[in-house]
Amino acid sequence: MKGREKIIVATFFLPLFSVIRGVKKKKYAIFFGIVLLALKTTFAWGTTWDDLRREMTDISSVQADFVQSKHLKILAKPLLSQGRFCFQKPDSVRWEYDVPVRSVLLMNKGKVKRYTAGRQGMTEEFGGGISSMHVIVQEISLWSQGRFEESTHFKGEIKDGKELEIILTPRDESFALIIKRIIIVPSPQLKGGIKLVKIVESEGNETLLDFSNIRLNEKISPSVFSQVD
Repeated sequence: MKGREKIIVATFFLPLFSVIRGVKKKKYAIFFGIVLLALKTTFAWGTTWDDLRREMTDISSVQADFVQSKHLKILAKPLLSQGRFCFQKPDSVRWEYDVPVRSVLLMNKGKVKRYTAGRQGMTEEFGGGISSMHVIVQEISLWSQGRFEESTHFKGEIKDGKELEIILTPRDESFALIIKRIIIVPSPQLKGGIKLVKIVESEGNETLLDFSNIRLNEKISPSVFSQVD
């Protein structure tokens, strides 16, 4: 058992000894069963780049739903969006918003395309500047394989605290104009899953991506990454 796992077990069980005195013997099985179930659904991530790559090396595909909260200094309440994303090893990504306006970012064979819903259906957008989400979509293929430190745009740091955090900062000034810092929190319930991504932009605005319904290694049709519908 790893050191971090011992700490987790101690955290769960030490307070129980004072409580268990008031629990009748016939209830022991139910009482400990609930605790053991809670322990079974969590695990300790490694704390080195090699650990992360090893724990995510078998991931061939990822699908998940997400809620995006964009916090702007000029607004009292965040802007909320909902959608889903798909990743297929080695570098195919589909990032799709359903609410409030449908839009799709596709990355396939190194090319990124964006489509937005309009009167004539889904229309491809051309030109425009690079947004923080364009950057995230291009980086997500590395994250989904545990290759955080291999990015040419960001340098990484692992912070081991109450929750493991992977902190990415831009390597050059051009990206620092878009994104100041990215904080990635791996899922404590699903090996290889990402629970939360926080994007701190250069002007102090923040975007939070909260992931749910994560599915790993399910078969995905190649058309998902090349066709909008």
